[in-house]
Amino acid sequence: MDSDRGARTALIVGAGVAGLAAATALAREGWQVEIAEVGPPDATSGWGLCLTGPALRALDALGLADACLAEGCGMSAITHVDVHGEPADTVRLPRLIGARRPAMAGIARPVLHRILYAEAERRGVVVRHGLTAAAVDQDGGPVRVRLSDGTVREVALLVGADGIRSSTRDLLGLASARAFHGQMVWRALVPRPRWAVGIHQFAGKTGTAGLVPVSDGQAYVFLTENGVGLSSLPDAELAPRLRHLLEPFQGRVAELLPLISASHAVVRRPVLTDFLEGAWNRGGAVVIGEAAHAPAPQMASGAALAVEDGLVLARELGRHDSVGAGLQAFVRRRRRRCRTLVETSVTIVALERARRHHEAYPLVDSCHRLMAEPV
Repeated sequence: MDSDRGARTALIVGAGVAGLAAATALAREGWQVEIAEVGPPDATSGWGLCLTGPALRALDALGLADACLAEGCGMSAITHVDVHGEPADTVRLPRLIGARRPAMAGIARPVLHRILYAEAERRGVVVRHGLTAAAVDQDGGPVRVRLSDGTVREVALLVGADGIRSSTRDLLGLASARAFHGQMVWRALVPRPRWAVGIHQFAGKTGTAGLVPVSDGQAYVFLTENGVGLSSLPDAELAPRLRHLLEPFQGRVAELLPLISASHAVVRRPVLTDFLEGAWNRGGAVVIGEAAHAPAPQMASGAALAVEDGLVLARELGRHDSVGAGLQAFVRRRRRRCRTLVETSVTIVALERARRHHEAYPLVDSCHRLMAEPV
């Protein structure tokens, strides 16, 4: 990027997984990076997530996989349990960071956020909280961004990493196709049962439940509730309602009910997806992560796509003579992979809603193997 060597400055909107990964990857390549994050420090949404093999591979390239494995829970298999409580299928995931390291890991969201945040700051990234982009102007030169406090930044690169409801995407005039799929996903942080050494997913007559270990002592219970509209519930009703929804499940789900009763950490969120079929970039600006492609949680790969985005973005910008050319190459490289993941997750949602769980199992397996291919 010889034409931009004197101005390798980047502003990233959003300090989530995608934003922090991109900030670290860019800083490693010599960029001066600032993040504008509308939320307060240490604010994270949800209780846990999966770092699949592609996520660990991308984190390993940033030097962070071992830190995540040390504080998370390494795993290598997903066990599917049928509506009668009997094991129906086991998906053994490929080990992408070496035979002696796990295929994937469960990790608490606040822990992952802390690891990513600390590395970004160590690399010289400046994170400013309580700010977001309010206006964007491009005239062929630097990207001019007015922040919500009225201050202005002129940068070579603007990255919108502010999630599925991205305001940066709207400022750039990029088309969103956000969709709600008639499901609400529940998560509750609980003590980890001794038998939980991998992911367990339980098929039910009205939904899907599961358990994901996130550390030596903790796990999160998840449940997808089918056939519901967009709605909210008072916090006091969340744990009792989740227990009620889990009661019809067979097998070891019964062992989770008292853990839910003791949990003070229950969240309920709509299952939303998005994929930008049109442009992801305008001039020197681009959107990444869920601002560009948001899968349903059924493939547990949203974090993988987010970290990969940050890594590939920095690499493509380093290979091209201008920001615009680098962004176009980034989008070309990412579009097909991200579309496949989003579309597969939507198909799995439909199969779950139709109670055709046995058809979803091989689809999950094949998609994980596809995602294991080089980025």
